Amino acid sequence: MKLNRRTFIGTTAALAAVMSAPAVMGQGKPRVVVIGGGAGGATAARYIAQDSAGAIDVTLIEPQTTYYTCFFSNLYLGGFKEISDLGHSYAKLASDYGINVVHDMAAGVDRTAKTVTLAGGGTVAYDKLIVSPGIDFVDGSVPGWSVDAQDKMPHAYKGGTQVELLKAQIMAMPAGGVFAMVAPPNPYRCPPGPYERISMVGHLLKVNNPTAKILLVDPKEKYSKQGLFEEGWAKHYPGMIERIGPDFGAANVSVDPAAMTVTIDGTVEQVHACNVIPAQKAGMIAAAAGLTDGNWAPVNPVDMSSKMDPDVYVLGDATNQGDMPKSGFSANSQAKVCANAVRGALTGSRVFPAKYSNTCWSLIAPEDGVKVGAAYEPTDEKIASVSSFISQTGEDAALRKATYEESEGWYTGITTDMFG
Repeated sequence: MKLNRRTFIGTTAALAAVMSAPAVMGQGKPRVVVIGGGAGGATAARYIAQDSAGAIDVTLIEPQTTYYTCFFSNLYLGGFKEISDLGHSYAKLASDYGINVVHDMAAGVDRTAKTVTLAGGGTVAYDKLIVSPGIDFVDGSVPGWSVDAQDKMPHAYKGGTQVELLKAQIMAMPAGGVFAMVAPPNPYRCPPGPYERISMVGHLLKVNNPTAKILLVDPKEKYSKQGLFEEGWAKHYPGMIERIGPDFGAANVSVDPAAMTVTIDGTVEQVHACNVIPAQKAGMIAAAAGLTDGNWAPVNPVDMSSKMDPDVYVLGDATNQGDMPKSGFSANSQAKVCANAVRGALTGSRVFPAKYSNTCWSLIAPEDGVKVGAAYEPTDEKIASVSSFISQTGEDAALRKATYEESEGWYTGITTDMFG
Protein backbone atom coordinates (compact mmCIF):
# COMPACT_ATOMS: atom_id res chain seq x y z
CA MET A 1 0.00 0.00 0.00
CA LYS A 2 1.39 3.41 -0.91
CA LEU A 3 1.50 5.81 2.03
CA ASN A 4 0.81 9.54 1.98
CA ARG A 5 3.73 11.61 0.71
CA ARG A 6 5.71 13.24 3.46
CA THR A 7 8.51 15.77 3.55
CA PHE A 8 11.83 14.52 2.19
CA ILE A 9 14.37 16.13 4.49
CA GLY A 10 17.64 16.54 2.64
CA THR A 11 19.48 19.08 4.77
CA THR A 12 20.11 19.71 8.42
CA ALA A 13 18.58 23.15 8.06
CA ALA A 14 15.33 21.61 6.93
CA LEU A 15 15.47 19.15 9.78
CA ALA A 16 16.05 21.91 12.31
CA ALA A 17 12.93 23.71 11.08
CA VAL A 18 10.84 20.57 11.50
CA MET A 19 12.39 19.75 14.86
CA SER A 20 11.26 23.11 16.20
CA ALA A 21 7.77 21.58 16.39
CA PRO A 22 8.26 17.87 17.14
CA ALA A 23 4.73 17.32 18.41
CA VAL A 24 3.32 18.52 15.09
CA MET A 25 5.72 16.37 13.06
CA GLY A 26 5.06 13.21 15.05
CA GLN A 27 1.36 13.94 15.74
CA GLY A 28 1.69 11.85 18.89
CA LYS A 29 2.80 8.73 17.00
CA PRO A 30 5.62 6.55 18.33
CA ARG A 31 8.96 7.50 16.83
CA VAL A 32 11.58 5.17 15.35
CA VAL A 33 14.97 6.54 14.35
CA VAL A 34 17.27 4.45 12.16
CA ILE A 35 20.98 5.28 11.92
CA GLY A 36 22.59 3.99 8.73
CA GLY A 37 20.98 3.48 5.33
CA GLY A 38 22.55 0.21 4.19
CA ALA A 39 21.19 -3.30 3.91
CA GLY A 40 20.14 -3.32 7.57
CA GLY A 41 18.99 0.23 8.17
CA ALA A 42 17.18 0.94 4.89
CA THR A 43 15.36 -2.41 5.06
CA ALA A 44 14.28 -1.89 8.67
CA ALA A 45 13.04 1.64 7.97
CA ARG A 46 11.06 0.55 4.92
CA TYR A 47 9.43 -2.45 6.62
CA ILE A 48 8.44 -0.50 9.72
CA ALA A 49 6.96 2.33 7.66
CA GLN A 50 5.23 -0.02 5.23
CA ASP A 51 3.83 -2.51 7.71
CA SER A 52 2.70 0.04 10.29
CA ALA A 53 0.56 1.82 7.64
CA GLY A 54 1.57 5.24 8.94
CA ALA A 55 1.11 4.44 12.64
CA ILE A 56 4.82 4.93 13.37
CA ASP A 57 6.91 7.97 12.56
CA VAL A 58 10.15 6.73 10.94
CA THR A 59 13.31 8.81 10.46
CA LEU A 60 16.34 7.45 8.60
CA ILE A 61 19.68 9.20 9.22
CA GLU A 62 22.25 8.61 6.49
CA PRO A 63 24.94 11.06 5.30
CA GLN A 64 25.15 9.83 1.71
CA THR A 65 22.49 10.87 -0.79
CA THR A 66 23.38 7.90 -3.01
CA TYR A 67 24.19 4.54 -1.45
CA TYR A 68 26.79 2.43 -3.24
CA THR A 69 26.58 -1.21 -2.26
CA CYS A 70 29.73 -2.84 -0.96
CA PHE A 71 28.30 -6.15 -2.14
CA PHE A 72 28.89 -6.52 -5.89
CA SER A 73 31.67 -3.90 -5.79
CA ASN A 74 34.11 -6.69 -6.64
CA LEU A 75 32.21 -7.19 -9.91
CA TYR A 76 32.91 -3.55 -10.71
CA LEU A 77 36.61 -4.23 -10.12
CA GLY A 78 36.42 -7.19 -12.47
CA GLY A 79 34.77 -5.18 -15.23
CA PHE A 80 31.35 -6.84 -14.97
CA LYS A 81 29.55 -3.78 -13.56
CA GLU A 82 29.67 -0.01 -13.91
CA ILE A 83 29.90 2.01 -10.71
CA SER A 84 26.50 3.49 -11.55
CA ASP A 85 25.02 -0.01 -11.34
CA LEU A 86 25.85 -0.03 -7.63
CA GLY A 87 24.32 3.36 -6.75
CA HIS A 88 20.85 3.66 -5.22
CA SER A 89 18.70 6.62 -4.20
CA TYR A 90 16.70 7.11 -1.00
CA ALA A 91 14.01 9.13 -2.79
CA LYS A 92 11.37 6.37 -2.89
CA LEU A 93 11.74 5.71 0.84
CA ALA A 94 10.59 9.29 1.36
CA SER A 95 8.04 9.64 -1.41
CA ASP A 96 6.46 6.18 -1.36
CA TYR A 97 6.83 5.12 2.28
CA GLY A 98 6.65 8.40 4.19
CA ILE A 99 10.07 8.05 5.79
CA ASN A 100 11.85 11.23 6.93
CA VAL A 101 15.24 10.79 5.24
CA VAL A 102 17.86 13.00 6.90
CA HIS A 103 21.14 13.28 5.02
CA ASP A 104 23.46 14.00 7.92
CA MET A 105 25.89 12.14 10.16
CA ALA A 106 24.72 10.81 13.53
CA ALA A 107 27.32 12.28 15.91
CA GLY A 108 26.04 10.95 19.22
CA VAL A 109 23.27 9.16 21.08
CA ASP A 110 21.87 10.10 24.49
CA ARG A 111 20.19 6.88 25.57
CA THR A 112 18.79 8.48 28.74
CA ALA A 113 17.11 11.36 26.90
CA LYS A 114 16.42 9.10 23.87
CA THR A 115 17.84 11.52 21.34
CA VAL A 116 20.30 11.34 18.44
CA THR A 117 22.60 14.33 17.88
CA LEU A 118 23.44 15.27 14.30
CA ALA A 119 26.83 16.45 13.10
CA GLY A 120 25.20 19.43 11.39
CA GLY A 121 23.35 20.49 14.53
CA GLY A 122 20.04 19.59 16.10
CA THR A 123 18.70 16.43 17.69
CA VAL A 124 16.12 13.80 16.77
CA ALA A 125 14.02 12.12 19.47
CA TYR A 126 13.08 8.45 19.42
CA ASP A 127 11.05 5.84 21.25
CA LYS A 128 12.98 3.01 19.58
CA LEU A 129 16.40 3.39 17.97
CA ILE A 130 17.90 1.10 15.30
CA VAL A 131 21.65 1.37 14.72
CA SER A 132 23.07 -0.14 11.54
CA PRO A 133 26.41 1.62 11.08
CA GLY A 134 28.45 -0.98 9.20
CA ILE A 135 32.16 -1.23 9.96
CA ASP A 136 35.12 0.87 10.92
CA PHE A 137 38.78 -0.16 11.09
CA VAL A 138 40.95 -1.08 14.06
CA ASP A 139 43.76 1.48 14.34
CA GLY A 140 47.23 0.00 13.96
CA SER A 141 46.06 -3.45 12.89
CA VAL A 142 48.33 -3.25 9.82
CA PRO A 143 51.55 -1.46 10.86
CA GLY A 144 52.31 1.42 8.53
CA TRP A 145 48.70 1.81 7.35
CA SER A 146 46.08 4.28 8.55
CA VAL A 147 43.08 5.97 7.03
CA ASP A 148 45.44 8.83 6.15
CA ALA A 149 47.13 6.41 3.72
CA GLN A 150 43.95 5.08 2.15
CA ASP A 151 44.44 7.05 -1.07
CA LYS A 152 47.77 5.31 -1.71
CA MET A 153 46.75 1.88 -0.44
CA PRO A 154 42.93 1.80 -0.57
CA HIS A 155 40.87 -0.45 1.67
CA ALA A 156 37.96 -0.31 -0.81
CA TYR A 157 35.84 -2.13 1.77
CA LYS A 158 33.03 0.37 2.17
CA GLY A 159 32.09 0.72 -1.49
CA GLY A 160 31.95 3.94 -3.54
CA THR A 161 34.97 6.09 -4.35
CA GLN A 162 37.53 3.81 -2.67
CA VAL A 163 36.59 1.02 -5.07
CA GLU A 164 36.91 3.37 -8.05
CA LEU A 165 40.34 4.46 -6.81
CA LEU A 166 41.54 0.88 -6.38
CA LYS A 167 40.46 -0.06 -9.89
CA ALA A 168 42.21 2.98 -11.36
CA GLN A 169 45.42 2.02 -9.57
CA ILE A 170 45.23 -1.57 -10.82
CA MET A 171 44.67 -0.36 -14.39
CA ALA A 172 47.70 1.94 -14.06
CA MET A 173 50.08 -0.89 -13.10
CA PRO A 174 53.03 -1.42 -15.45
CA ALA A 175 53.20 -4.53 -17.59
CA GLY A 176 54.22 -7.42 -15.37
CA GLY A 177 53.59 -5.38 -12.21
CA VAL A 178 52.56 -6.69 -8.78
CA PHE A 179 49.20 -6.24 -7.10
CA ALA A 180 49.14 -7.04 -3.39
CA MET A 181 46.31 -7.54 -0.94
CA VAL A 182 46.68 -7.62 2.82
CA ALA A 183 43.63 -9.62 3.91
CA PRO A 184 41.91 -9.03 7.26
CA PRO A 185 41.82 -11.26 10.34
CA ASN A 186 38.52 -12.72 11.57
CA PRO A 187 35.85 -11.50 12.11
CA TYR A 188 35.26 -9.12 9.23
CA ARG A 189 32.67 -8.02 6.68
CA CYS A 190 31.84 -10.59 3.97
CA PRO A 191 34.05 -13.65 4.66
CA PRO A 192 34.44 -14.59 0.95
CA GLY A 193 34.84 -10.95 -0.12
CA PRO A 194 38.66 -10.65 -0.21
CA TYR A 195 38.95 -13.86 -2.22
CA GLU A 196 36.28 -12.94 -4.72
CA ARG A 197 38.22 -9.68 -5.06
CA ILE A 198 41.41 -11.60 -5.83
CA SER A 199 39.43 -13.48 -8.50
CA MET A 200 38.08 -10.29 -10.03
CA VAL A 201 41.48 -8.59 -10.01
CA GLY A 202 42.83 -11.75 -11.63
CA HIS A 203 40.22 -11.44 -14.39
CA LEU A 204 40.95 -7.73 -14.88
CA LEU A 205 44.68 -8.37 -15.16
CA LYS A 206 44.24 -11.42 -17.38
CA VAL A 207 42.46 -9.19 -19.89
CA ASN A 208 44.58 -6.04 -19.53
CA ASN A 209 47.96 -7.04 -18.05
CA PRO A 210 48.38 -10.81 -18.40
CA THR A 211 51.98 -10.98 -17.12
CA ALA A 212 51.11 -9.22 -13.86
CA LYS A 213 51.27 -11.03 -10.54
CA ILE A 214 48.97 -11.06 -7.51
CA LEU A 215 50.35 -11.40 -3.98
CA LEU A 216 47.76 -12.35 -1.35
CA VAL A 217 49.06 -11.83 2.20
CA ASP A 218 46.62 -13.56 4.55
CA PRO A 219 46.91 -13.86 8.36
CA LYS A 220 44.29 -16.66 8.49
CA GLU A 221 45.06 -20.36 8.25
CA LYS A 222 41.87 -20.97 6.27
CA TYR A 223 39.07 -18.92 4.73
CA SER A 224 35.55 -19.12 3.32
CA LYS A 225 35.16 -21.25 0.14
CA GLN A 226 38.90 -21.91 0.11
CA GLY A 227 38.74 -25.08 -1.97
CA LEU A 228 36.43 -23.45 -4.49
CA PHE A 229 38.59 -20.36 -4.91
CA GLU A 230 41.84 -22.28 -5.19
CA GLU A 231 40.32 -24.62 -7.77
CA GLY A 232 39.10 -21.59 -9.74
CA TRP A 233 42.42 -19.75 -9.54
CA ALA A 234 44.30 -22.79 -10.83
CA LYS A 235 41.82 -23.09 -13.72
CA HIS A 236 41.40 -19.46 -14.74
CA TYR A 237 44.55 -17.67 -13.52
CA PRO A 238 47.34 -20.28 -13.48
CA GLY A 239 50.65 -18.97 -12.15
CA MET A 240 49.26 -15.48 -11.43
CA ILE A 241 48.23 -15.70 -7.75
CA GLU A 242 50.50 -16.44 -4.80
CA ARG A 243 48.97 -16.72 -1.33
CA ILE A 244 51.22 -16.28 1.70
CA GLY A 245 49.55 -17.58 4.86
CA PRO A 246 50.57 -17.28 8.53
CA ASP A 247 52.96 -20.23 8.30
CA PHE A 248 55.05 -18.24 5.81
CA GLY A 249 55.07 -14.85 7.52
CA ALA A 250 51.65 -13.34 6.87
CA ALA A 251 51.10 -12.89 10.60
CA ASN A 252 54.04 -10.44 10.62
CA VAL A 253 53.24 -7.83 7.97
CA SER A 254 53.76 -4.11 7.61
CA VAL A 255 53.32 -1.68 4.74
CA ASP A 256 54.94 1.55 3.57
CA PRO A 257 52.44 3.45 1.42
CA ALA A 258 54.96 6.13 0.43
CA ALA A 259 57.46 3.56 -0.86
CA MET A 260 54.72 1.16 -2.06
CA THR A 261 56.24 -1.79 -0.25
CA VAL A 262 54.86 -4.68 1.78
CA THR A 263 57.19 -6.27 4.33
CA ILE A 264 56.40 -9.92 5.11
CA ASP A 265 58.32 -11.38 8.04
CA GLY A 266 61.29 -9.14 7.22
CA THR A 267 61.20 -9.60 3.44
CA VAL A 268 60.42 -6.40 1.52
CA GLU A 269 58.21 -6.74 -1.55
CA GLN A 270 57.89 -3.89 -4.05
CA VAL A 271 54.32 -3.58 -5.31
CA HIS A 272 52.54 -1.36 -7.83
CA ALA A 273 49.03 -1.40 -6.37
CA CYS A 274 48.02 -2.51 -2.91
CA ASN A 275 44.67 -3.20 -1.25
CA VAL A 276 44.98 -3.13 2.56
CA ILE A 277 41.90 -4.49 4.34
CA PRO A 278 42.50 -3.88 8.05
CA ALA A 279 40.97 -5.57 11.08
CA GLN A 280 37.44 -4.33 11.65
CA LYS A 281 35.02 -3.23 14.35
CA ALA A 282 31.52 -1.79 14.60
CA GLY A 283 30.90 1.62 13.06
CA MET A 284 31.98 4.38 15.42
CA ILE A 285 28.49 5.56 16.39
CA ALA A 286 27.85 2.17 18.03
CA ALA A 287 30.83 2.67 20.33
CA ALA A 288 29.92 6.31 20.94
CA ALA A 289 26.45 5.19 22.02
CA GLY A 290 27.92 2.66 24.48
CA LEU A 291 26.58 -0.33 22.56
CA THR A 292 29.79 -2.35 22.02
CA ASP A 293 31.89 -4.78 24.01
CA GLY A 294 35.00 -3.10 22.66
CA ASN A 295 34.80 -3.98 18.97
CA TRP A 296 31.29 -5.35 18.28
CA ALA A 297 27.76 -4.76 19.57
CA PRO A 298 26.21 -7.70 21.50
CA VAL A 299 22.53 -8.26 20.67
CA ASN A 300 19.71 -10.50 21.84
CA PRO A 301 19.24 -13.27 19.26
CA VAL A 302 15.45 -13.21 19.34
CA ASP A 303 15.00 -9.64 18.03
CA MET A 304 18.42 -7.93 17.52
CA SER A 305 17.87 -5.66 20.53
CA SER A 306 21.03 -4.41 22.18
CA LYS A 307 22.17 -6.17 25.34
CA MET A 308 23.04 -2.68 26.61
CA ASP A 309 19.59 -1.09 26.11
CA PRO A 310 16.19 -2.70 25.36
CA ASP A 311 15.04 0.34 23.37
CA VAL A 312 17.99 0.14 20.97
CA TYR A 313 18.51 -2.46 18.22
CA VAL A 314 21.73 -3.10 16.30
CA LEU A 315 21.87 -4.73 12.87
CA GLY A 316 24.30 -6.15 10.37
CA ASP A 317 28.07 -6.02 10.29
CA ALA A 318 28.34 -4.13 13.60
CA THR A 319 26.85 -6.92 15.69
CA ASN A 320 28.15 -9.74 17.81
CA GLN A 321 25.21 -12.12 17.36
CA GLY A 322 26.51 -15.65 16.89
CA ASP A 323 26.91 -17.75 13.77
CA MET A 324 25.71 -15.40 11.01
CA PRO A 325 28.44 -13.93 8.79
CA LYS A 326 28.73 -10.19 8.39
CA SER A 327 27.05 -9.72 5.01
CA GLY A 328 24.42 -7.67 3.21
CA PHE A 329 22.11 -10.68 3.08
CA SER A 330 22.49 -11.21 6.85
CA ALA A 331 21.79 -7.54 7.60
CA ASN A 332 18.67 -7.59 5.41
CA SER A 333 17.43 -10.75 7.14
CA GLN A 334 18.10 -9.33 10.59
CA ALA A 335 16.34 -6.08 9.66
CA LYS A 336 13.08 -7.90 8.94
CA VAL A 337 13.13 -9.65 12.31
CA CYS A 338 13.93 -6.36 14.03
CA ALA A 339 11.24 -4.42 12.15
CA ASN A 340 8.60 -6.95 13.17
CA ALA A 341 9.72 -6.76 16.81
CA VAL A 342 9.80 -2.96 16.88
CA ARG A 343 6.40 -2.65 15.24
CA GLY A 344 4.97 -5.13 17.74
CA ALA A 345 6.45 -3.30 20.71
CA LEU A 346 5.08 0.07 19.58
CA THR A 347 1.68 -0.89 18.17
CA GLY A 348 0.82 -4.23 19.77
CA SER A 349 0.81 -6.01 16.42
CA ARG A 350 1.71 -9.68 16.14
CA VAL A 351 5.39 -10.59 16.47
CA PHE A 352 6.39 -13.70 14.56
CA PRO A 353 9.10 -16.14 15.69
CA ALA A 354 12.53 -15.05 14.50
CA LYS A 355 14.14 -16.88 11.60
CA TYR A 356 17.25 -15.76 9.78
CA SER A 357 19.04 -16.72 6.58
CA ASN A 358 22.11 -15.86 4.55
CA THR A 359 23.67 -16.67 1.19
CA CYS A 360 26.99 -15.32 -0.09
CA TRP A 361 27.67 -15.63 -3.81
CA SER A 362 31.12 -15.14 -5.32
CA LEU A 363 32.17 -14.77 -8.94
CA ILE A 364 35.48 -16.46 -9.77
CA ALA A 365 35.52 -15.85 -13.53
CA PRO A 366 32.93 -15.07 -16.24
CA GLU A 367 29.83 -17.20 -15.52
CA ASP A 368 31.73 -19.19 -12.86
CA GLY A 369 29.78 -18.46 -9.69
CA VAL A 370 29.84 -20.26 -6.34
CA LYS A 371 27.85 -19.81 -3.15
CA VAL A 372 27.64 -20.67 0.54
CA GLY A 373 24.73 -20.16 2.89
CA ALA A 374 22.74 -21.26 5.91
CA ALA A 375 19.50 -20.94 7.85
CA TYR A 376 19.57 -19.74 11.45
CA GLU A 377 17.37 -19.60 14.54
CA PRO A 378 17.78 -17.84 17.88
CA THR A 379 18.84 -19.73 20.99
CA ASP A 380 19.30 -18.34 24.48
CA GLU A 381 22.99 -17.72 23.73
CA LYS A 382 23.20 -16.73 20.08
CA ILE A 383 21.82 -16.86 16.55
CA ALA A 384 22.70 -20.44 15.66
CA SER A 385 23.08 -22.19 12.32
CA VAL A 386 20.53 -24.98 11.83
CA SER A 387 21.35 -25.98 8.23
CA SER A 388 23.89 -25.03 5.59
CA PHE A 389 24.97 -25.54 1.99
CA ILE A 390 27.98 -24.79 -0.22
CA SER A 391 28.93 -25.18 -3.87
CA GLN A 392 31.16 -28.15 -4.61
CA THR A 393 34.44 -28.39 -6.45
CA GLY A 394 34.19 -29.96 -9.89
CA GLU A 395 30.71 -28.63 -10.68
CA ASP A 396 29.84 -28.35 -14.36
CA ALA A 397 29.79 -25.07 -16.25
CA ALA A 398 26.00 -24.94 -16.54
CA LEU A 399 25.54 -25.09 -12.77
CA ARG A 400 28.20 -22.45 -12.18
CA LYS A 401 26.53 -20.17 -14.74
CA ALA A 402 23.16 -20.70 -13.06
CA THR A 403 24.70 -19.82 -9.69
CA TYR A 404 26.06 -16.57 -11.09
CA GLU A 405 22.67 -15.72 -12.63
CA GLU A 406 21.04 -16.46 -9.27
CA SER A 407 23.33 -13.87 -7.67
CA GLU A 408 22.24 -11.26 -10.21
CA GLY A 409 18.62 -11.94 -9.35
CA TRP A 410 19.40 -11.64 -5.65
CA TYR A 411 21.07 -8.26 -6.16
CA THR A 412 18.00 -6.90 -7.90
CA GLY A 413 15.79 -8.34 -5.19
CA ILE A 414 17.70 -7.08 -2.18
CA THR A 415 18.16 -3.56 -3.49
CA THR A 416 14.44 -3.37 -4.23
CA ASP A 417 13.79 -4.68 -0.72
CA MET A 418 16.02 -1.95 0.70
CA PHE A 419 14.94 1.06 -1.33
CA GLY A 420 11.51 0.17 -2.71
